Amino acid sequence: MTFINKKTTIILFICTLLSGIGYTQKNLEKKLDSLLEAKFKPNRPGAVAMIAKDGKIIYQKAYGSANLELDIPMSTYHVFKIGSITKQFTAVSILMLLEQGKLTLEDDITMYLPDYPTHGQKITIHNLLTHTSGIKNYTAMQTLGSITKKDLTPKQLINFFKNEPVNFNPGEQYKYNNSGYVILGYIIESITKQSYQSFVEQHIFNPLHMSSSYYGSSKRIIKNRASGYHGKKSDYINAFYLSLTLPYSAGSLMSSTEDLLKWQNALKNNVLLKEATKEKAFTNYKLKNNTPINYGYGWGIKHINNLKTFEHGGSIPGFKSMAIYVPNIDTYIVILTNCDCNSPTKITSNIAEEVIDEFTSQSRN
Repeated sequence: MTFINKKTTIILFICTLLSGIGYTQKNLEKKLDSLLEAKFKPNRPGAVAMIAKDGKIIYQKAYGSANLELDIPMSTYHVFKIGSITKQFTAVSILMLLEQGKLTLEDDITMYLPDYPTHGQKITIHNLLTHTSGIKNYTAMQTLGSITKKDLTPKQLINFFKNEPVNFNPGEQYKYNNSGYVILGYIIESITKQSYQSFVEQHIFNPLHMSSSYYGSSKRIIKNRASGYHGKKSDYINAFYLSLTLPYSAGSLMSSTEDLLKWQNALKNNVLLKEATKEKAFTNYKLKNNTPINYGYGWGIKHINNLKTFEHGGSIPGFKSMAIYVPNIDTYIVILTNCDCNSPTKITSNIAEEVIDEFTSQSRN
């Protein structure tokens, strides 16, 4: 009789525990729904939001419209331009070549661009990866409008900004810089003798079965492509045309939330890089004066609720994106949007706060 009572007590305890977990997850889902529904309204450009825990999706919903002209609602499988999240793929490509012994992080860029005017300074691959090169950011140049519709080769794009005055000497400051990641793409092409697009497809997208990820193109038929918009409230216009040869290895990739989870899982499980090499991407580097820059190689290194995060956003005409990984609780949050009028940066951070609170409180209990 005692044995039966103990067994019954254990079963009741487990059932109560599981029902409590179910309740908290539903409560979290309601909070997330409320946040996202307030930001991404029906019949307006929308978003796909996804949260994964331990490599598996625990929340994924679509909001708003994928195409206003055709009244197509957003779905979780839609494909977006991801803008500067592209930099993660470029940085990992460089680290893959490092593992193969085809470059070093201290290589001077003149090894690949002999005619680049470095004004007597050594600008390294490390400087490019960490935005500490001092090279002029071409997307901040007033003359950018003169080339936005032109299809340029990587070398032509580099020639567009290479003679601009530098902002500072290498390693002395941190200043976010698309030019550096363009040069990284050119270095990848110089070493591999294949296009950046081909390298990323062959060595990342295909092995990871990222079938909804592409080097962006306005001409190519891309299945489930979400349309991009500018505007606010009900006054929207189609995103203006930008040749995707210009963002190049700094911002031209397209993807979906589920494909980005495949990417994150591959990084976590060292599918593409060895652990020691991968850690180079997630190191908080310092300037010459020992000041941390809160940036690694293609990821921002920050903290939310006292937990370290690896994160990056993206912005390109018609689209904005944000992705945050919290390694301590193995949680990945990503939001992709199809209007550059409605940044997901703050709401992604807010959701990360909610999720961290939820999972850390569960672990305490």
